[in-house]
Formats: sequence, structure tokens, C-alpha cells
Amino acid sequence: MKFTELTIHTTSEGSELVADILWRYTNYGVAISDVKDVIALQQNKVMYWDYMDESLLENRRDVLVKAFIPLDETAEISKRIREDMEELLHNCNGIISVGTLETSSREVEGDDWIEIWKTHFRPLHIGSRVVVCPEWIKYEKQPDEEVVLLDSNMAFGTGEHETTSMCLKLLQDYITSDSVCLDVGCGSGILGISAIKLGAKYAYLTDIDYVAVESAKHNCEINGVTDKVTVAHANLLDNAEVKGDIMLANITAEILCGLALSIPKNLKNGGTLILSGIIESRLDMVITAFSAQNLKLEKTVREGEWIALSFKL
Repeated sequence: MKFTELTIHTTSEGSELVADILWRYTNYGVAISDVKDVIALQQNKVMYWDYMDESLLENRRDVLVKAFIPLDETAEISKRIREDMEELLHNCNGIISVGTLETSSREVEGDDWIEIWKTHFRPLHIGSRVVVCPEWIKYEKQPDEEVVLLDSNMAFGTGEHETTSMCLKLLQDYITSDSVCLDVGCGSGILGISAIKLGAKYAYLTDIDYVAVESAKHNCEINGVTDKVTVAHANLLDNAEVKGDIMLANITAEILCGLALSIPKNLKNGGTLILSGIIESRLDMVITAFSAQNLKLEKTVREGEWIALSFKL
């Protein structure tokens, strides 16, 4: 089978946003090539090389995000991706630098691509208890671990990105057997599914993106948690009757601030609000917006260029 390898030029800050868009249109793999990852591995002593080109240490911002699309679907899908990229560029203007979003493509042989792509994924340990695992990998659960399976189209949140990772770590600090958890903008469903695996009583997951909702539903099924989860194609904040002990929102800072007035009505008194997707330049803005709603800041967590916060109502 032949594929089109579609490559989009972006930045480290914009790479996950671009990858999320590409995942809407392919089940055959999305890859991010960022030299900062190589430098971080070396500097953090995670991996060593006998020789590394010194030019890698230069401050390069060009990051490549590649998607693999069946050749016969390329024309229509490329057009839709371009429209989404133009919207992303408009929405991020002056907020996050996403680079040029220049696009290039080439035809590749794809007979072995899926299997090769799968070899890059391994179980991901997040915090003290959660292990995020692709469904095709056989993983032997260890004592005190909770395994969250994600399907082969691991779109909208896999736990690899700092924003999701921080949410999962903070969730483990607050979860109890009586917790009702709400996830606004659930993506793959990873946060809500993790909440149930960690012992929560129930989880409400909502997203305004239909593809994300379908992905979350499927992931709930393969994790065997559908009896304790509601996944809705909706804006949870439109329904004041749904209230949670823990509420999670892993979105951009501007959207979070726009939701600040509405979020408290869905949170029980004494409940915990976990926010992520915040960059340093927007931190004070987010803290001010939510502190004004009688929410008390409890924790500030940083990973890479991203920040997550937990508040108490």
C-alpha cells in the first residue's frame, strides 16, 4: 500500500497542536521530529552518544510533524488539513508561535509502516500508579499499578505531552473512591479513564470535537469502564446539574480564562480543579481569573515549557 508522507513545519510549542489536527485524518501514524528532544536526552543524561554534531546545540525552532495518509485519500484530506492549519495560525496569532506551517509531501511505500510505527511506542509510566499502554502491547501489570489502554489511533492525548502528564500526576494526588470526576475537553479520554482505574466512583467526559468523542468512547470500551463513564459530544459547562469532586481541563490558557466564570458551578464545594495547557506568559492571567471565582491555588507544577495548576473551591 502506498502512502503520502505529509510534513508540516512548525515549532516545539506548536508541534502537539499540529499533531492533534493530523490525528483527525489518519490512523496510520503521526511523528514529531524535534531536535530539542535529542538535546534534552543528552543534557538530562538519559542517553549518551560518542559523538553529537555541535550544530544540534544551535537554537533551532523548526520542528517537523509528519502524517501518513493513504495515497487515494490525499487530495481531499490535504485540503482539509490546510484549512485547519490556517485556522490554527489565526487562533494562535500573538499567543503561541506555531511557525510557518509550511507543508510538503512525498509518496512512500507503506507496507511495513504501521508495524514500524508501532515499535516506537512503549508503556508510559506517569506518576506512581498510572501506566499508559498501547492496546497492541502485552504489558504485565505490577502491584499498585493501573494500566490505561489506548487504541492504535492514539489521538488527542496519550500522556506523552507534558500537559497531559501533569494532569495525570495531579489527579493521583486528589483521587478517592468517592470522587466524581469531570473532564472538559476529554480528547482520547485518558484522564477520565485513569480516574476510574484509580478508583473514582464516576466520570463525565465531554468534548466539542466529534472525532475526540468517538475516540474516547472506544478507549472506554477497551478499558472496560463504560459502566462508570459518560462520554458526551457537548460542552459540559452548559449543564449546571452535573457536578464533580474533581474537574480537569487541559486546554489553552485563553480558553481556560474564558471558562473561569462557568467552571465553579460544576464543581462541588470543597472540590478540586486541575488546569493544564498554560505557558509562563499566561500564568498570572489564569491564576487571576480563577482566584476571582473564590478558588484557592494549591499547587503549581512545571514540566518543560508548560504549567499545570490545582485549585480548591
